[in-house]
Amino acid sequence: MSYFILGFFTGLSLILAIGAQNIFVIEQGLKKQFVFIVCAICTLSDFLLIFLGIFLFHYFESFFSPLVELILNLLLFLFLIHFIWKKLKNININFEINRKNETASLSSVIFKTLGFTYLNPHVYSDTVFFLGNFSKNFLINQKILFGFGATLSSIIFFFTFGKLLIFR
Repeated sequence: MSYFILGFFTGLSLILAIGAQNIFVIEQGLKKQFVFIVCAICTLSDFLLIFLGIFLFHYFESFFSPLVELILNLLLFLFLIHFIWKKLKNININFEINRKNETASLSSVIFKTLGFTYLNPHVYSDTVFFLGNFSKNFLINQKILFGFGATLSSIIFFFTFGKLLIFR
């Protein structure tokens, strides 16, 4: 049980940092648009990447060369520039956020959530590299407990965060 708790608090400490993915979740929560879907995609993605890192850390350590990391960073940069540009176009003359209640399509929100998740190098550094490296010397049952603890922290974080924003 101690590996589960270790995984929970390690995962929670990593997910509390506000990054692009968390800001997108905040935005969707404030808009009250597809919050459950966004939270579900984020937690499912964390689950997959956490266990990928835990069980395949040595493989990915050799796979992610500096060139692959550079390409992922460039893709994230392009995605974020596009996202920021669209946000800047929606700001009115008084520099207030345009409060039009435009509903984004479900497919648009899904693609944005996937973009903020899988094009974000910090997601990989936290889940695959950090948690994978941290648990590389654990036994198989310890890795599983650690992974489920880290996944539970993700579930609690995203769904609590999303629920708080919906009911504000």
